[in-house]
Amino acid sequence: MGGILGLYDVSAAALPDEVTRNGVINEVIDLVNQEFPPAMLQNPSESDRQRIQDRVVTAVGASLRKRSLRPGFQYEAHLAEELTRRIVGLGFLDLLLPPTRTDISEITVYSSGLVQIMRKGSVRWEDVVIHPQAGEIWRVLDRLLGPQNKTLNETNPSINAKLPATPHNPGGGRIKALHPIVAPPGRNPSINIRLYEQKPVKPDWLLERGTMDAAMMALLQAAMEGGYRILIAGGTRTGKTTLLSAICNFLPVGWRIVKIEDPEEIWIDRPTVQTVEARPQAVGTDVRPYTLADGVDDAMRMSPDYLIIGEVRDGKAAMSLFRALMTGHSGACTFHADSPREAVRRLATVMGADSAVRPNEANQMIADAVDVLVQIGIRHETRRVVAIANVAKDLKNGDVWFEPIYRYDETSPANAPCWERVGELKPHLTGE
Repeated sequence: MGGILGLYDVSAAALPDEVTRNGVINEVIDLVNQEFPPAMLQNPSESDRQRIQDRVVTAVGASLRKRSLRPGFQYEAHLAEELTRRIVGLGFLDLLLPPTRTDISEITVYSSGLVQIMRKGSVRWEDVVIHPQAGEIWRVLDRLLGPQNKTLNETNPSINAKLPATPHNPGGGRIKALHPIVAPPGRNPSINIRLYEQKPVKPDWLLERGTMDAAMMALLQAAMEGGYRILIAGGTRTGKTTLLSAICNFLPVGWRIVKIEDPEEIWIDRPTVQTVEARPQAVGTDVRPYTLADGVDDAMRMSPDYLIIGEVRDGKAAMSLFRALMTGHSGACTFHADSPREAVRRLATVMGADSAVRPNEANQMIADAVDVLVQIGIRHETRRVVAIANVAKDLKNGDVWFEPIYRYDETSPANAPCWERVGELKPHLTGE
């Protein structure tokens, strides 16, 4: 109780006990639910939110006075703010989302109730002093999933959803949630939220953070302006999508860009961009899924100047994309791999497993479809481009061959990254 007294500067007798506090909370929530229409509470405008908040402040004070309690202005304001978040916001998440916090890239809630964040530019998780109850976690998740007609339950224990864009968080985000039945210990769902950038990622942003140097960025600019076919490979949280988003700024103005994503993450700030988003099959229905491969096949009939796939995750998507790139389309994509060699091996494996493509045929498709490979990784706890290479069009002993242009100096210190230029960007021949 000493910590609470220090926070609110009141005597212990003036503070409500837990039972009384919960009684005030339930009373105020019931009152607000009766006075305001459900549609307003579920999707309030800024003016609606202010009206509701003002009513909550008044109702909290009245409920406490009815119980002969005067815990002080700070306590009442804090309780009213918490209740407003519960009623018209996202509860504890509002403490971590814009506009309250703008320095966070990822939020995770463990099934144990632990909450952690990852700051922008960091690659490590850190604890935050937020301890939501199981009921609040479920309420927040239901508020997020409900408008998307999705439900997390034992029948459907894994959900992919969107964090909706708002004026304060225009980039939105993506949500992965697991039901306690598959995420013990069984009280809370496990939730992970990846926040997207609140504005388009500019190339200077990567240069400021030492992801690469200016000469490397100039080379990628020339490649994008020339319509080169680019594969960005990297491991988890290495910044593949961020890098792709940044270099998309170099695509010529006026080009028709079709991007196929699952879910939509890349934000290109120009009017000539058409997004095609994959959709899973709805549980319990005969509605077929709309896959990345479907999106690529449709995009080829939309006369794009440049195709973008946010991330190739399966062999069918890879087959569709590489077929498109081999027939004269320009484009770029990302793929999960820790090295160029691993990227080729994993692509050949998923193409074989999902589309029955033999390894040598997969390798030839990759060589024919990709001009430049960019490898990104983590060095000294910082995201770095570790290699840029031409992809040779002829196989060597049946393997895809890379001709290095830049490579990261692994001996360079954390505060002074260095890259060595060892080659040149080859002339682009696609479409000639």
